[in-house]
Amino acid sequence: MIGLVAGGVALGIMAMVMSADPAGRALVSVAALGLLLTAASASRQRPRLAVDKEAGGIVVTRLSGRHSYSRSEIERARLVRYPRFGRRVPMLEIDVRTEDGAERLLIFGRWDLGTSPEDVFDALSVHDLVGRNQ
Repeated sequence: MIGLVAGGVALGIMAMVMSADPAGRALVSVAALGLLLTAASASRQRPRLAVDKEAGGIVVTRLSGRHSYSRSEIERARLVRYPRFGRRVPMLEIDVRTEDGAERLLIFGRWDLGTSPEDVFDALSVHDLVGRNQ
């Protein structure tokens, strides 16, 4: 996230310095704004998953707000390794069935969780939140 902010500031400075090319200035300004907005969104959302000890479930943070899922709504949590950039990267998948019957698949990577998905899976296991099937 620090890299996003630094890149946005650097591009913003470059947009102010560029005086000869108005179209280039506009494009660099848009890129700087995009990086800064991405950094702001990431800082608001991370970490996206938390254990709610009082309610006995999990809380997921999204752009639309925070959503809570109780232990009974969690069908399954598991680690899946996806190929990415020539290596297999662990992702945490959580299957949720809400009280109104809607099914959701929540997928979290290292960026979303702020730590290793294996560590988060272990924490969910300690709190008995991995569901019926692993």
